[in-house]
Amino acid sequence: MRHTPNSARERTRSEQEAVREKIDAYDQFISQVQDFSPESERSSQRAPVVSAGGTQSAVSATGTETGCARVRSAFRDTVRPHSVDNLDSDEPLLETIHSELSESIAVALAPATESRLTSTLQETIVAASQTRRAEAQAMEAAVGREIKQLETATETIKPILEWLVDADETPLTELGFDKLQARHSTLDTYREHCTQLLTDRQAFLDQSTNHGGQAGITHRTLIEYLYHDLPISHPVLSTNVRVETLCADSQRRIREHLTRRI
Repeated sequence: MRHTPNSARERTRSEQEAVREKIDAYDQFISQVQDFSPESERSSQRAPVVSAGGTQSAVSATGTETGCARVRSAFRDTVRPHSVDNLDSDEPLLETIHSELSESIAVALAPATESRLTSTLQETIVAASQTRRAEAQAMEAAVGREIKQLETATETIKPILEWLVDADETPLTELGFDKLQARHSTLDTYREHCTQLLTDRQAFLDQSTNHGGQAGITHRTLIEYLYHDLPISHPVLSTNVRVETLCADSQRRIREHLTRRI
């Protein structure tokens, strides 16, 4: 049992921290976008400027950086580091915006589009960001529930394993009839604990966690995501089944000794 719930707990703690950081990043991004002044048709038009040499050039009436450029910069500095797995990734910024917000927002923010940061576009970006933030909050809550599940599993399984290890130190041949019966009864209790843990775990997997009715995640999807890179995709179930099997095997050996003594 190399990859027990302890390994799973490390994975969930890491994910919980990452999700919290992403929520903070979206908070910062939303705040910055809301602070930007929407551009009007007049302010975003290109105006001809005559240089000292008499050459005409076009510049934005709003300055050297457009509203859309400021949004791209804000997204790059806040959300993007928590969206890509590798900060050195060559994934284009607009591709990340597409993935996080939407294709239409990515197109509107593209430099080649020359779109204005109108109040409508600003509201669309904020709304999409708030949706993503709600999804991250649902994820955070679901991961928190999974952490509690792992703690419960550990509280159930750890004492059983400790008892089995301690019991193995005394050979069954050295135990009298009554002590063998007592040991068998104890194992019955432990198997009941395993059965209850299995029932509770299955019920948890059939549930989902929602946030404010805006977003939610099913627990089966969560488990698949959290443990996809572990050798055991369902560590709680696998460990519980293994421990229950150990108890059943131990009971079988005890019954063999009891039968010989009747």
